[in-house]
Amino acid sequence: MAKRAIPTTDERSLSREAVLRFIADHPDRATKRDLAKAFGVKGEARVALKDIIADLQADGLLAGGRKQYTRPGAPPTVTVLEIRDRDDEGGLLADPVGWDESDLGPRPRFTVRQKRDQAAIAGIGDRILAQLDFDAPEGPAADVIRLLDRKTARALGVFRETAGGGGRVEPVERRQHEFVVGPGDTRGAKDGDLVEVEPSQRMRAGLPMGSIAEVIGSLHTEKAISTIALHAHSIPHVFPKSVLAEADAAGPATMAHREDWRDLPLVTIDPRDAKDHDDAVHAAPDADPSNPDGFVVTVAIADVSWYVRPHSKLDAEAKLRGNSVYFPDRVVPMLPERISNDLCSLREGVDRPALAVRMIFDRDGDKRSHRFHRIMMRSHAKIAYQDAQGAIDGTEELVDPQIVAGVLRPLWDAYAALKRARDRRAPLDLDLPERKIVLDAAGRVDRVILPERLDAHKLIEEFMIQANVAAAEALEQQKQALIYRVHDSPSLARLETLRDFLRTLDLPLAKTGALRPANFNGILHAVKDTEHESLVNEVVLRSQSQAVYTPENLGHFGLNLMRYAHFTSPIRRYADLIVHRALVKALGLGDGDLSREDEEQLEETAEAISQAERRAMAAERDTVDRLIAHHLADRLGEEFEGKIQGVTKSGLFVQLPTFGADGFIPISTLGADYYHYDEVGHSLVGERSKRGFRLGDSVEVKLVEAVPLAGSMRFEMLSEPRELPATTGSFHKAARRSHRLHRPGRTPKPAGKGPKAAAGKGRGKR
Repeated sequence: MAKRAIPTTDERSLSREAVLRFIADHPDRATKRDLAKAFGVKGEARVALKDIIADLQADGLLAGGRKQYTRPGAPPTVTVLEIRDRDDEGGLLADPVGWDESDLGPRPRFTVRQKRDQAAIAGIGDRILAQLDFDAPEGPAADVIRLLDRKTARALGVFRETAGGGGRVEPVERRQHEFVVGPGDTRGAKDGDLVEVEPSQRMRAGLPMGSIAEVIGSLHTEKAISTIALHAHSIPHVFPKSVLAEADAAGPATMAHREDWRDLPLVTIDPRDAKDHDDAVHAAPDADPSNPDGFVVTVAIADVSWYVRPHSKLDAEAKLRGNSVYFPDRVVPMLPERISNDLCSLREGVDRPALAVRMIFDRDGDKRSHRFHRIMMRSHAKIAYQDAQGAIDGTEELVDPQIVAGVLRPLWDAYAALKRARDRRAPLDLDLPERKIVLDAAGRVDRVILPERLDAHKLIEEFMIQANVAAAEALEQQKQALIYRVHDSPSLARLETLRDFLRTLDLPLAKTGALRPANFNGILHAVKDTEHESLVNEVVLRSQSQAVYTPENLGHFGLNLMRYAHFTSPIRRYADLIVHRALVKALGLGDGDLSREDEEQLEETAEAISQAERRAMAAERDTVDRLIAHHLADRLGEEFEGKIQGVTKSGLFVQLPTFGADGFIPISTLGADYYHYDEVGHSLVGERSKRGFRLGDSVEVKLVEAVPLAGSMRFEMLSEPRELPATTGSFHKAARRSHRLHRPGRTPKPAGKGPKAAAGKGRGKR
């Protein structure tokens, strides 16, 4: 509907009818200030305008308040929307908040329109302030004005039917309330369904009321545990049809701007069950007489930038996801399988496009030069880590002898040189093994294993690190903006806390000069094969900063590198895709380069993908906790060997090394002594006995509670408290600043879900 012009001076006759007509013709300019300006109201005339507005409101002819007036029954032009879903094209769909259907008619659903350069990109669950357009060709649409709130306070839980209709929602998180759902608010949920419940404004005695906002699926399905994590952490996991269509329409890459390297015997070395292969390697002695006993090392990475172009639907979805997420029962990929498992997977014997870096190393493993190429390659062999290692060790004969002699042995020779350089570089050498959960056919825990760390793993890791360094150096040389992988040095506060702790073990940490990883490695070496090894490794880890993505280079402290970028996994990390595009642009390698708009948004992109990485890590950790709690739920009363992995004012977090999951022991159950939290000593100390429990202690515990939905377990301590070393007065300081004495019978809530939450940080990936 066309808007009328603002009345001229001759039309400015202030009356009830004129005010109503103006508001009807100018719904987006109907504040008190707009009315005063339109009718030339000044001075005492403002009182007359105020009286007219009051009369119209009293008669029910005018609605709204101080900021905006509307005609009753007229839809608002600006309102608050909550984003609830996506359409088939991947667009966001939103519902108005507080829409009165009796006055305004049926609640419409709006297509959300937002500009790419808006600072805050809205997503499902967010609330936005939006300008409404009821006449848009695609139907009701809304232009984002600003983001108001991130995901609203819905609760995730399991619906339990009750007699007479309706039901209750049992929350996934133990700290959340159970909700009562009325018969008309179930949205068709069935008993055992995983649902999202929205707190209701209606109040009743007892449990809070709620309504089902979304039915996610049955809790009895094979992948229900990871489904909980996906929804609890708002991880996108269903590709819009438009994204899948774009992926399906992609065809093989051409030879344009490519070198033909199909005869070079590149091979992939991956886990045995890997479905996508995004890196291939090759090494050979350097024929240059000026580099005796040197090596030419080639790392080729799938050319994802050829298929996923800036501003495409594939690109938007990949940026939204940020990275692939790995659960024991499934992988939530960043890119559709057509791209990740097919066109960009470096399959054996199949032509595939790649970005390759050829690096020259001398006999001591120091890099002399590197150069990037856009190529067409053909993998000559697909090899599992164990098979490659067995071939080198002579214990297995599963790899073609020609590949062993012509490819694997030169790779190992080159790695020997690179390892010497790595040892001189002395990156942070923490010994923190990660366990892997193996599931049975029904999706339940079968066993938990500690995968063996082979030289084959270390070889690929070192080659990838060198390729990542080369990418950062090449882009800096071209003065091309990029996203770095940054690991800052520990903060001064964390270093001082670490020094206080190490002092209790008579271990020094230098106070002067810039600390390097070698300083920490000296500490780790001093406690190797002692009772303190696990404890010190854990405390040193907690003193470190978290690795993040940023356009500003701060170096990588853990790897002891001046510059570092992620280049080697563009199938599963958006940061690597950005680096690929930057290389294509800086080196003039053809299509699929970094756009100017993307370059201007590097800071926002880096922050978004850093958050996506933290989100994925939390979801993966929560899923493991739930799987193990479910696995042990029928073993209540059994005794286990454990290790204290977290110490808080509320109690102890104990990890079961066999399973890799944590449980909690409330401080009130530790015995008759009064326990104080010693922050410096990472311990709980008995006030009378001066004995207690410390981070890293091996203990015997009994499982007394397991809640699979929440992924939580509670233990009873069976081990006696032990004598603890003095912490130079820290115990007495802790006692003075303790909020209260923890007495038997009082059970404070844990400070976090596990020791990582208590420590305030997770384990960042390189």
